[in-house]
Amino acid sequence: MVELEIDGQQVSIEEGASIIEAADKIGVYIPRFCYHKKLSIAANCRMCLVEVEKVGKPLPACATPVTQGMKVFTTSKLAMKAQQDVMEFLLINHPLDCPVCDQGGVCELQDLAMGFGRSHSHYRQAKSCVVKEDIGPLIETEMTRCINCTRCVRFGEEVAGLRELGVIGRGEDAEIGTYIKNFMHSEMSGNIIDLCPVGALNPKPNRYAWRGWEAKEHPTIAPHDCVGSHLFVHTRGNAQNPTRTIQNVVPRECASVNEVWISDRDRFSFLGLQHTDRIKHPMMKQKGEWVEVSWQRALIEIADRMQAIKAHQGADKIGALISPNVTTETAYLAQRLMRAFGSDHVDHRLRVADFSMPELQEPGRWPVLPVADFAQVSALLLVGSNIREEQPVLASKLLQASID
Repeated sequence: MVELEIDGQQVSIEEGASIIEAADKIGVYIPRFCYHKKLSIAANCRMCLVEVEKVGKPLPACATPVTQGMKVFTTSKLAMKAQQDVMEFLLINHPLDCPVCDQGGVCELQDLAMGFGRSHSHYRQAKSCVVKEDIGPLIETEMTRCINCTRCVRFGEEVAGLRELGVIGRGEDAEIGTYIKNFMHSEMSGNIIDLCPVGALNPKPNRYAWRGWEAKEHPTIAPHDCVGSHLFVHTRGNAQNPTRTIQNVVPRECASVNEVWISDRDRFSFLGLQHTDRIKHPMMKQKGEWVEVSWQRALIEIADRMQAIKAHQGADKIGALISPNVTTETAYLAQRLMRAFGSDHVDHRLRVADFSMPELQEPGRWPVLPVADFAQVSALLLVGSNIREEQPVLASKLLQASID
């Protein structure tokens, strides 16, 4: 362990850790754009410059390892001037379109510009403009806003396992895009929306649909990725429309399962709730055609028909198949309904084709590897599986295991 001092506070941290990690450990905030705790160090934004005792110039906190007895100052005159200078450079070509930007109010650059920006700029030249790229139906780009933090690039290489984005050009001509002008194919591409500290990468299906301050956050579990990733669902409602509607889905940090990532299907599947093809009311067939009916009419019809089956053929002819994805409360009510009709036929094993060996279906019969342990496996046999498409979160764990 290494002992150091940050803004007068003593901290002990593992050898090899960076200053920014030590500061985060004790709750001392250092501004950053390119740094992300789950990605490799790039040190290209320089926003995290701090003063270190006996060093003549400010150092990047994300790329500077701690040393024994080090004294760090994050709010000294030297550190604050360096951070303000960096912010002025970052805003040279930024369009400053906050009032119409869909990241307005939840933008890291906007927040830090308020805290570390100056009231004026020394630059009067025209701002550069970068043509937006079409990288698929899920992500909308506004690359003029990009500050080249390369978070999205590193995510593709280190987490998704697909090098789809990269830095093209050098100097003032550097821009981020796809090398051969194609769509992104990763099943986790939506995570770059969360990683982007500005409004350069946005969700295309629900863009401009809501603002961050309008939403209320609800914790839940992912229904589609098969591993139970942790999510936050953002809903919006108002006094005129008390029924809250889902506006966005983002990852909820869970080190033992999904870390800070989620699959695209869990991020965007909520759009199906309001799709025009979704059946929102019970339907019955009348004279050969499907017509909408009220819930009261549908429930009465179901009860009458099940009572008729019970009376003429017996309760053993009634059963319920429950999706394993439903909530515990829904499954409980379904089995209570079956018990009320006198039936014990309730099952959730919809995909089991062979019940000749029931002992193999017992819970706990086979050892289950925790999701986090997939990142440490030395070998894994996949049978009939395209894990990148079917379990993207597990695929990222296996990529981590192969890199380590």
